[in-house]
Amino acid sequence: MNMKQQEIIAALQVAPTIDAQEEVRKRVDFLKEYLVAHPFLESYVLGISGGQDSTLAGRLAQLAINELREETGNANYQFIAVRLPYGVQADEDDCQQALAFIQPDKTMTINIKDSVDQLEEQFESQGFDISDFNKGNIKARLRMTSQYAIAGQTKGAVIGTDHAAEAVTGFYTKFGDGAADLVPLFGLNKGQGKQLLKALGAAASLYEKVPTADLEDDKPQLPDEVALGVTYEEIDSYLAGKEVTPEASARIEQLYQNSEHKRHLPITINDTFWKK
Repeated sequence: MNMKQQEIIAALQVAPTIDAQEEVRKRVDFLKEYLVAHPFLESYVLGISGGQDSTLAGRLAQLAINELREETGNANYQFIAVRLPYGVQADEDDCQQALAFIQPDKTMTINIKDSVDQLEEQFESQGFDISDFNKGNIKARLRMTSQYAIAGQTKGAVIGTDHAAEAVTGFYTKFGDGAADLVPLFGLNKGQGKQLLKALGAAASLYEKVPTADLEDDKPQLPDEVALGVTYEEIDSYLAGKEVTPEASARIEQLYQNSEHKRHLPITINDTFWKK
């Protein structure tokens, strides 16, 4: 294991092995403690995509809310799951299966298509063409805008789904799905997230689904691993301190370096990391 690999593992606080039940308990407690420590908050809000990460974060959040209501007698605590499709989502059945597993207190659906398309039309009317990739980032940011609007009306905090395998590659939209108040999956790699879902009794289809951000119109359902140029198995092995091929190692470290700005708060005049 080279020095860079050690540095990345330490920064992302990834353990090579986990006890899934212990991790579930630790992360549910974290979600409970955050609300108790902020008595002006009463809800958690999370966008549900039908993928592994939001399914896991959603179930952990609902478990935390269930326990808090029982322990405190405060019936105002709630978890709000938000569906945020762009038009008709191709894998809507997966989303509904995820919601059935999570059993959220409340489900809302906000279709972002009209908002995204109207923005695109306004840009085009001024001779400014938006690329399909850029439009995908606009979708992600409008989804997060919607979640914060809901949180603002329900005394809520927004949950993010970032985990170590995403953090190391920067595979999220800055100020889109990368914006959140707290991230209960922090430190887990992709395989460990699957272990937690298994421990929670999720159907295999909820964690065996091919991961996709599905943001680009021209590349619907594009697998994450194709977009990244490296597999989650290779990423997980790297984060566990194992040897991977030189090509995979170089790709992961390149992605980590290129996305460093995403893991940092807005840059101040005293920051120097970006000059490296």
